[in-house]
Amino acid sequence: MKFFQRQLSSWLPQLNPQVWILGFGRFLSEVGTGFTLFYAPIFFVNRVGFSATAVGFALGSASISGIFGRILGGSLSDSPKWGRRYTLLLSAAVAAIASLVLASTVTFPILILGNLLSGLGQGLYWPATEAVVADLTTPANRREAYALTRLADNLGLGTGIVFGGALVSTTGAYRALFLIDATSFMVFFVVIYLAIKETYQPLANASDLSAKSNWAIALSDRRLLVYVLVNIIFTTYTSQLHSTLPLYLRNFVSSNSLTQGFTESTLSALFAWHMAVAILFQLPIARVLKRFTHPHALIVSALIWAVAFSCVWFTGITPVNQLFWAIAAMGIFGLAIISYTPSAAALVTELAPESQRGVYFSISSLCWAVGYFIGPPLGGWALDQSRVFVYSYWLGLAASVFLTIAILHYLNQLVYKGSKRKLF
Repeated sequence: MKFFQRQLSSWLPQLNPQVWILGFGRFLSEVGTGFTLFYAPIFFVNRVGFSATAVGFALGSASISGIFGRILGGSLSDSPKWGRRYTLLLSAAVAAIASLVLASTVTFPILILGNLLSGLGQGLYWPATEAVVADLTTPANRREAYALTRLADNLGLGTGIVFGGALVSTTGAYRALFLIDATSFMVFFVVIYLAIKETYQPLANASDLSAKSNWAIALSDRRLLVYVLVNIIFTTYTSQLHSTLPLYLRNFVSSNSLTQGFTESTLSALFAWHMAVAILFQLPIARVLKRFTHPHALIVSALIWAVAFSCVWFTGITPVNQLFWAIAAMGIFGLAIISYTPSAAALVTELAPESQRGVYFSISSLCWAVGYFIGPPLGGWALDQSRVFVYSYWLGLAASVFLTIAILHYLNQLVYKGSKRKLF
């Protein structure tokens, strides 16, 4: 038994206990999110009676308030009067209220209000939680710490999706999903309040620095602006996985034996496989990439994205074994994402002054809004073209990785001036 405990202790990253507590809280929060993620549109269209267009507009409104929330969250996280802890508490409270509003939705204005509050809560959350992890870690273990929190997110999300589907299929109680989501945010609030200490350490002259000057300093950092460019590319890649790929696999994979593409149940199994790979390999991949600088680790991730996009292309053009190539693509996408997110977050920490981490993470988080603004319309437009163009689209994404690598190489030179560290 002691031998097993020693082995487990040596395998798990050695982190500040508060990082583990925060990871547990994020797991609980994502369980609630998983309960509503896939089933909210179905409920509001099929049960409440809104049109698909109206629901899509309402869900999209969360992105608008999310942008405001990210900006506000970054500023509050770096404020001596608020700090990371109170910003996290505010985000959990707003998210819980949003879920309660959505649970009681019967009219369209209430649906809009619920989604606006939900987007605001998420926007407040991300800069603060990423800054907390940065404050509690050292450069040596920071990437593993971000990998751990991402693992908690994925485990919670997967758990919520599975149990949410089981609850809906057996009871049809869609509104209960939102009540469970609200409860998970309330528990997250309690975890933060009881177990997470304030980690923000203001500088001696912090009172002289306004939120406006913090943003001005960040936006004048050339290293950060180059990172923003490459991070938008990565988030655009990620959006293809969630928006364009499912429709492509459903409508554009065909052969003599598979004329209508993959069924919904097959698609669900493929995405479950993708999530399983992400969960199983999150910590091992983070450990392997510790030998690289952060931009070089992102170059490795970019190469993995290229392989995954190439497998998607081959899934469409091959007359046989489409399922094999789809399984390979989804598994490789899992490796691509888990090699990207911890390294990106750790790089932001390296770029940011300690007193301005909230603002830097706010800007990093805004890249996701931009990437998801670009990616879905781009992918939708591509799928409306000829089949030859649709198949070539995935090769084009794979080829774009060369540009991504060039930008990352330049970023590595900016961040590590004078360093002789090489990729291999």
